[in-house]
Amino acid sequence: MTNATVADRLRARAALLLRPSGTLPPLSWRGQAFDAILALSLALTAIAVGGGDAPGVEHFPVQVRDPAIPPEPLPPEVARELFLPIEQHQTGWGFVMLLVVVPLVFRRRYPLAVLWVVLAMAPLVADYHAALRLSFYACVIAAFTAAVHSPYRVPAMASLPVAALIYTQLQEEAVPTVSADSVPFLIMIPIAVAADGLRRWKRHADEGRERLFALEREQDEALRRATEHERARIARELHDVVTHNVSVMVIQAGAARKVMDAEPGQAREALLAVEAGGRAAMAELRHVMGLLTMDSGGPDPAGAAELTPQPGLDRLDALVDRVRDSGLPVELTRSGPPRPVPSGVELAAYRVVQEALTNTVKHAVGASATVAVEYGTDRLRVLVTDTGGEPRTPAAAGAGRGLIGLRERLAVYGGTLRAGRRLGGGYRVDAQIPLEAP
Repeated sequence: MTNATVADRLRARAALLLRPSGTLPPLSWRGQAFDAILALSLALTAIAVGGGDAPGVEHFPVQVRDPAIPPEPLPPEVARELFLPIEQHQTGWGFVMLLVVVPLVFRRRYPLAVLWVVLAMAPLVADYHAALRLSFYACVIAAFTAAVHSPYRVPAMASLPVAALIYTQLQEEAVPTVSADSVPFLIMIPIAVAADGLRRWKRHADEGRERLFALEREQDEALRRATEHERARIARELHDVVTHNVSVMVIQAGAARKVMDAEPGQAREALLAVEAGGRAAMAELRHVMGLLTMDSGGPDPAGAAELTPQPGLDRLDALVDRVRDSGLPVELTRSGPPRPVPSGVELAAYRVVQEALTNTVKHAVGASATVAVEYGTDRLRVLVTDTGGEPRTPAAAGAGRGLIGLRERLAVYGGTLRAGRRLGGGYRVDAQIPLEAP
């Protein structure tokens, strides 16, 4: 392993550690005002408490000390005070006190940078006992802000022991002496804060789990509804495909059986029609089954050639011819200028005609039917009527599933379906599907 490779890995790891792990919280004018008031209040308090007018405070003259000689500690009663007295004969002490706390104004905007600035200023104000202690308080606030809000978590946490080391190596007066009376509070208050934080974290974790469980339940419910909807769609498609073709095949097979001995030619034509209907049914069933077995990568190329396109209005003539071959006279008319229609709408219109003629074949022996397709400016109308006749099967055999499926299919496109008996006899199916204006 070369030195260049080791250096690259070290740089990559350093970049990973320095990568931000989050974002700063939103900054409001209230937060900025609070930070400015906090910094100013801290400086004014230190000046007021350590100023010359404070009663009972003795000021200590500043002496130029030799670096080789350790500094003389302050008296214990003075070192224990929160704010140290400001020494006499030190010029510019007010400016120094303000300079120590000014970085706190920007602690929310630049948390880690403010902490580093405070740490860098600590050695510069080491000769000012009062300013040094004030710098320690500013460091505590800046360290808390960096640990909580800084997006650079690793550098922020690593800066905390560095800050402790810096202030312990400076003058002893940098850190206030803790009195025995304060020890219980210093123990109990962090415990209370930690317990409250743990309780909040547990509550948030429980709420997060509840939201996750609710989301999973919603997803399961949506999947169940989608599955039921797909099953209903498949059932409608299979009903439309199978019912029509099988009904026609049964009628033609029965006709062939009746005339097989007397009219072999007619029987042969009927059987050919049965064969054609069976092939048509198989082609449409392959198409439906192909949709069901299609995976995420698309249909099987080997089986794609066997699938036929979904039927549309252009295949109404073939549908009507098959019904005529079963013995039902059907007249097909088209009105209005033909225009492009969405494939889904074409399939819905085709299924309306298919279902209506199938019902006529099953329930109206000896009737005749008419199919009218009307292209309007804003709608497509499909009207199927018959003259009525004797039913081949009980009227309740279909249980009305075909018409229910047609209404649901048309509702997808905003269409309507009206079906019922005519006053003069027979049955009528009227479907209207809205279209976009050409």
